[in-house]
Amino acid sequence: MLTSVNMELLRALADPLRLRIVCLLARESLCTSHLVQETGARPTNLSNHLRVLREASVVATEPCGRFTYYRLRPEILDDLSEFFGTLADTSREAANAKRPCG
Repeated sequence: MLTSVNMELLRALADPLRLRIVCLLARESLCTSHLVQETGARPTNLSNHLRVLREASVVATEPCGRFTYYRLRPEILDDLSEFFGTLADTSREAANAKRPCG
């Protein structure tokens, strides 16, 4: 069943720019200026998307001087992967199950 945590995570990843950020952070930790450069997004827009990802616990921050680096929290994606894996297994098991109409 979808929990509120799963729903928040799905909402966070549903936006194309946020998903792009997650894909970039899967390869390396990046600061905001790197992400602006990579995505072409405006800094204020990017900051709003990073806030959503932080609130959904998808990314963690690491202060480094006057910069903040963002890194992906893979354990959060592991949880989501497990959810979809369980959903796929359930679907396979119920492939021939039909509820009668009427």
